[in-house]
Amino acid sequence: MRLNSGYETKKARVEMLPLIDVVFLLLVFFIYAMVSMVVHHGIKVDLPSAGTASMEQDDYISISINAENQFFLNQEAIPPESIAQQVLALRGSSEKPVFIEGDSKADLGRAIELLDDLKKAGIEEISFSCKKENP
Repeated sequence: MRLNSGYETKKARVEMLPLIDVVFLLLVFFIYAMVSMVVHHGIKVDLPSAGTASMEQDDYISISINAENQFFLNQEAIPPESIAQQVLALRGSSEKPVFIEGDSKADLGRAIELLDDLKKAGIEEISFSCKKENP
């Protein structure tokens, strides 16, 4: 004896709600993974604050000046006379921007001399890093 349940004539279908849930979870995972992959190239310094500061997350070259006026190129101590040549070697043919991260207690004159040396070497993509002011 054979009974008809009605399922013999129906085709299989893809349920969309579980698929949407899985895609949403994958999206959340990849967003979280990208946010946690942000790399800081410099050393820890106490940055000054500015009202118009904005966040750049591209690949960049970091020059840090600590409170004792020592220079660091991507976390490596370096004499200030050879920074321009080292930055040119790191950039190669790419146009990576250069960020100067100066401690708020560092000498401003040293940072301006560094900026001048980099400009003389032909490096135009230079910015100073700072933290955004809280209103």
